[in-house]
Amino acid sequence: ERLDLFAKQVPCFEHLSKMEQTAEIQAEIHQKSLETEILRLEKETADIAHPYFLTQKCQVLQAMNKHLEAVLKEKRTLRQRLMKPLCQENLPIEAIFHRYVAELLTLAVAFIEKLESHLQTIRSIPQIPQTMKNMDNALAKINLLVTETEELAEQILTWRELQKGIHYGNSQITNESDSSFSNLVPP
Repeated sequence: ERLDLFAKQVPCFEHLSKMEQTAEIQAEIHQKSLETEILRLEKETADIAHPYFLTQKCQVLQAMNKHLEAVLKEKRTLRQRLMKPLCQENLPIEAIFHRYVAELLTLAVAFIEKLESHLQTIRSIPQIPQTMKNMDNALAKINLLVTETEELAEQILTWRELQKGIHYGNSQITNESDSSFSNLVPP
């Protein structure tokens, strides 16, 4: 008892006991979090291991097994049916799917109509780099022709101005000569 009284009075032992309590509480918290994680995992996997779900899966597998057994029994007849062409035979389609089949047929017809243009587009893909090169060459030629046309237009405008100047000069000379001739001719 004396030692306990002495330990309670000394502050370093008091600090040590608080640290010990904290460590115990942290260990307890860690233990509880592990237990909750285990319970959560059990809950998540409980549905998978539940007998109800296992019986459902077992029934589905049994039905599939029966179907595969029937297919194996009818293997010969199935092979013969698959070898026969489906031409001129009716394909049984449930009534609820008739609307979708009608839509599908219109889409198929539209696709077949456009098939040739699509194929032509696909065939032209490898030629795109050459076509682009040709277009660049044509653009360069067009630019050259445009510059030449602009130069010719400027030359034509200059020539026209020159002709107007010559014509104006000639008309003045003609007017002067007409007045000279009128003076020469008696009335």
